[in-house]
Amino acid sequence: MVSVSSSYVLRQPTTITRHLLSSTRHVCCIPHVPPHLPTPYKYQFQIVNLSIAGSRVTETEMEVNGGAVSDPETIRSQFLQLLRTRRNAQLPLTVEPAKPVVKPLFQDVTPPTFSEAMESCPKANIGNLKELLKEENLYLHTEAGDQGKLPVLILSTKGNNQEKRPAVVFLHSTHKCKEWLRPLLEAYASRGYVAIGVDSRYHGERASSLTTYRDALVSSWKNGDTMPFIFDTVWDLIKLADYLTGRDDIDPTKIGITGESLGGMHAWFAAFADTRYAVAAPIIGVQGFRWAIDNDKWQARVDSIKAVFEEARTDLGKNEIDKEVVEKVWDRIAPGLASQFDAPNTVPAIAPRPLLIVNGAEDPRCPLEGLEIPKTRAYKAYGEAVSDKFK
Repeated sequence: MVSVSSSYVLRQPTTITRHLLSSTRHVCCIPHVPPHLPTPYKYQFQIVNLSIAGSRVTETEMEVNGGAVSDPETIRSQFLQLLRTRRNAQLPLTVEPAKPVVKPLFQDVTPPTFSEAMESCPKANIGNLKELLKEENLYLHTEAGDQGKLPVLILSTKGNNQEKRPAVVFLHSTHKCKEWLRPLLEAYASRGYVAIGVDSRYHGERASSLTTYRDALVSSWKNGDTMPFIFDTVWDLIKLADYLTGRDDIDPTKIGITGESLGGMHAWFAAFADTRYAVAAPIIGVQGFRWAIDNDKWQARVDSIKAVFEEARTDLGKNEIDKEVVEKVWDRIAPGLASQFDAPNTVPAIAPRPLLIVNGAEDPRCPLEGLEIPKTRAYKAYGEAVSDKFK
């Protein structure tokens, strides 16, 4: 069992969320962003569970490219330009009413029925919470085409109070959907937040079969016209920020974002790309893609979406998936993921906003050794931004 401290932002009761990955249990404390944040408040950064034995990362490796972090605004601008290169026709952001989803689509072979992690988030002690909850279902049109229709589920509590509230965006893992997150949304809504869940690209309402996401990844390798792994959903999250910051019931300066696994990657990149996400807490998602290739630690991540790598292996005339296949796939379906937009540059670019990265001590998909360089650079960036307020 891995226990995670939650002292990184403010002294406030924490939500204990249990995450299961393979056979390893992770107990993660995700701090609440209180409805009334003191101004100014401390910006801090923390990577937890970095008790690495025998790390292979050397000082020489940490000095690659001079150990310098690219200017955050420059690399952010480059990333946004990349997102625009694979967009369909641009549309004004529009909102369309939707109905609650009765039978959510899960792309797991065996659809999940219960999650201890989702249900373990404590709700405020409100006897009639179900009656007080306000549910909104809507679609945001983020670009032309079917995948440009972003399904959104919003939970908050009813009331006549006109005060703007903090908001938290929750992002699901691979093959799940926004309805899977409902227990978390209810818990945070009970504590005064506006809680938001969305379906990532090719998931939930944006999927039509059990292979929709897999097929999209393979199509991206074949055609190079979409970025279904992480990046296209980040575009949606930027548009979601446009919408959330314009709502009358949300304080635009107090919008947090979190997610697990694939959702953790989405939260990481959304916080990097859009500074309107004021707090970020990616869970078992942040990793060093370049480091994994260079240190032969890419297998577990590849296995999570293996179909696209098998397709690439065949197209490249290889007998087995190797590091060359892995690098070519990342360059094709998520350009820059293993280079300029990898963790060593994008994690420090979140500074000085509060950031909590929660990874498992023995998670092969997100090896802790691969975070040594991002951690060192982030400490430097946060130190320069906030002096002694970083720990």
